[in-house]
Amino acid sequence: MAKIAVIRTGGKQYKVQEGDTIKVEKLEAEVSKKIKLDTILIADGDNLELGTPSLGDKVEAEVLNTAKGKKVLVVKYKNKTRYKKTVGHRQMFTALKILKIA
Repeated sequence: MAKIAVIRTGGKQYKVQEGDTIKVEKLEAEVSKKIKLDTILIADGDNLELGTPSLGDKVEAEVLNTAKGKKVLVVKYKNKTRYKKTVGHRQMFTALKILKIA
């Protein structure tokens, strides 16, 4: 069974395995650089390591690219007043490939 880890970045938690590609909140890192991620939990079959609050930087990932996500439309509308406003937003993200779980 492959190692599974739970990492924390950008205020969110992600469940990852070696070889996975994930999209996280934008990180200030250059393309093709290797970074270490804050690890909360590592599971390998029957073995389970749980950090209180974390295990440190035990997951290594490579930055694939930084880009904008899909557009999200926000509509404000008030009934009976002829008011309608539409705003679009594209959130920046960083694509990471998980290389190694220690």
